[in-house]
Amino acid sequence: MLNSLRNPILSLVIAAFFTLFVTSPATAALIPSLYSSSCSDLSEISSDIDTIQQALESRLVQEKLLAYGLCPEDVSARISAMSPSQLHLLAQASQDVLAGGDSGIGAIIGVLVIIILIIIILKLLDKEIIIK
Repeated sequence: MLNSLRNPILSLVIAAFFTLFVTSPATAALIPSLYSSSCSDLSEISSDIDTIQQALESRLVQEKLLAYGLCPEDVSARISAMSPSQLHLLAQASQDVLAGGDSGIGAIIGVLVIIILIIIILKLLDKEIIIK
């Protein structure tokens, strides 16, 4: 009887040994120090503030702010009270103002190009285009 259980018990012991005692190799990585991450945050915040200030120097933005009843002192007070995430969001939005904004011309040109490509493909396939 002992011989008939010898192979299953041996295989269970080996399986338990490999399951419990053999571990995978340890992995490690370097993490940034707190000082370096705070410096990058400060530089990011200062670049966001510079972007916002450039947008605020635009004549169009100044006219819009005056139309809403905000003087430059109010604007600077509100900017200084913003959180870093709000500053980053405002900086991203002000980059569109600095670039001239998006008036939708790109979307119109894209639609026209797609329509022209469809017409060319249909003509190449000898299909007839009928507009009623």
